[in-house]
Amino acid sequence: MASLTGKTALVTGATSGIGFGIASHFLSLGASVVIHGRDQEAASEAAAQLSADSDRCTGVSADLRDVGACRAMMQAAIAWKGGLDVLVNNAGMVDRGYLETAPVELWDDIMAVNLRAPFICLQEAVASMKTRGGGSIVNIGSVNAYIGAPKLGPYSVSKGGLMTFSRNAASALNRYKIRVNQLNVGWTLTDGEDAVQKRQGTRPDWLADAVAIMPFGRLLTPHEIALAAAYFASDDSALITGAVLDMEQAPLGAPADW
Repeated sequence: MASLTGKTALVTGATSGIGFGIASHFLSLGASVVIHGRDQEAASEAAAQLSADSDRCTGVSADLRDVGACRAMMQAAIAWKGGLDVLVNNAGMVDRGYLETAPVELWDDIMAVNLRAPFICLQEAVASMKTRGGGSIVNIGSVNAYIGAPKLGPYSVSKGGLMTFSRNAASALNRYKIRVNQLNVGWTLTDGEDAVQKRQGTRPDWLADAVAIMPFGRLLTPHEIALAAAYFASDDSALITGAVLDMEQAPLGAPADW
């Protein structure tokens, strides 16, 4: 099992869903974890829920669309323990939009959160990781990075950009022993996904419909994604960088009947 003992990690978008699952698993592996949320109260509540020891888990907040707030959040996370060993760029906007009709404002917000914020967070993290002799950055992408449903146009573009960003960063930063890898996540069962389905008018028992067409009879869970994130965050993958792991129930590009 991967060990994160002695490491300090920041997980963005960690007050619920995949981010919360990653933060929880990292704590179980010995890491000290900074939970980011858009709202400070929510971030602090999530941190307290995960650990009663405020020296093991703390919350920070920022609207990642704001460049200054994003940098300030990173600096606060780094200052907590005097440095950062692991950064997980998990926060993301999944708002729907067709390329031919999406408002420019929606495009800009999605790109700011899903692509620009990881770039800013990486810049701040790298400055700290260099002083610690290395580190690991894990970007949470999506299988939609390759091509997504029409209603996910801007989102898919942002995740495709994140994948290119990850590989370029890995190539540029390996001389500092800083690794950058990405998880392209498939359909995952979270409270946020349930809210999205209800918001777009899907019938209440959408999950039963979804499970019925999945090859393995269920959706991914946040814990399964956390297991993969821990592998890339830990020394178990010490010589792996620039990797993209597609987490889906069928090989991408294979003919699908589901």
